Amino acid sequence: MNTTVGQIYDLIDSFAPFSGQQSYDNSGLVVGSRDSEVLRVLTALDITNDVVREAAEKRCQLIISHHPVIFRPLKKLDPREPAVALAAKGIAAICAHTSFDSAEGGMNDLLAQRLGLKVIEPLAYEEGKPMGYVCELPFESSASHLAEVCKKKLGCEVIRMTKAGGSVKRAAICSGSGASLISEAIAKGCDALITGDCKHSAFIEAVNSNFCLIDAGHYHTENIFHEFIAQKLTEEFPTLTVMQSEAFTDPVTIV
Repeated sequence: MNTTVGQIYDLIDSFAPFSGQQSYDNSGLVVGSRDSEVLRVLTALDITNDVVREAAEKRCQLIISHHPVIFRPLKKLDPREPAVALAAKGIAAICAHTSFDSAEGGMNDLLAQRLGLKVIEPLAYEEGKPMGYVCELPFESSASHLAEVCKKKLGCEVIRMTKAGGSVKRAAICSGSGASLISEAIAKGCDALITGDCKHSAFIEAVNSNFCLIDAGHYHTENIFHEFIAQKLTEEFPTLTVMQSEAFTDPVTIV
């Protein structure tokens, strides 16, 4: 018997419960039916129109993404909207966003592993869910060296940072967009915060606190998602063909 969308949903729910998502989020089965059969799956960080076309060309019945393909309510069914295009093509979408961010073994655990950091404790909590981690470095580092490690391990073209004085022994991490947690990181004895999507005001706050803020980009701190999901599906459902999207790359071009 073929695998169903519902079985795949239940697998993801077992290690990153959708009930753990933030109140503003829209994780879960966003397009399609639990009963639909699945032979081929595409994984991606985001579901763009290019990813929808890729899924159709590769004859996939399901896309699994991190960011929800419907985040704000749709007020009309425009075929240029990826979610509408998915429905028209009969392709389902499961999105695991903040539910995966806060899950044990989820996004921030993957980020810590990729950077070679030892997790100590959650950085902060929102709606009772953990956000990011306080971590120990394997060795004392300068801020510039830590930024170079992030650049290499995450495949970044550019790192934005503040060059604080002193060495880094303890670093906070928060995948995606976590610059609002600078004060929490400082309060927990961290010398640096690694995240993405940092505003000018966040860099000013870091400079005023002589604190190292490293912006490694939203894309690069979370693109580790679909590799993990693809491996999980392959292990649990060996008859599935699971592919990582080639159409979705960093939407930001550096010139």
